[in-house]
Amino acid sequence: MRLSPPALALSLALLSVSSVSHSQRPDADIAPQSAALTAQARALLAAGKPGEATDLLETALAVDPKNRPAFLALAEAAEKQGLPGKAIRYYREALARDPGNFAAISGEGSALVEKGAVEKA
Repeated sequence: MRLSPPALALSLALLSVSSVSHSQRPDADIAPQSAALTAQARALLAAGKPGEATDLLETALAVDPKNRPAFLALAEAAEKQGLPGKAIRYYREALARDPGNFAAISGEGSALVEKGAVEKA
């Protein structure tokens, strides 16, 4: 009888924690609007319009900050604009979200070489 109130409180706490974790999206699940903006930006990059693509990609990240492909596309746009320092920053953002991302690792290495930091690459 003396353990009933603490047991009840603990069970309520566990119930609330488990319901919160089920309501959150997993990292791999990107918001559809953000993914669509990233696809449009990729088309602009292919058309040689990195400035316009950057605007769309920043909007995509405002919609969903976990959109790793948007960070990679931003890095690519920065490289096309001749901004290797910005590209390195975006590659590092992508790596912070997915440390094993080969595209981000190789992109960061090539941007470091372009910037002149061969030893770090």
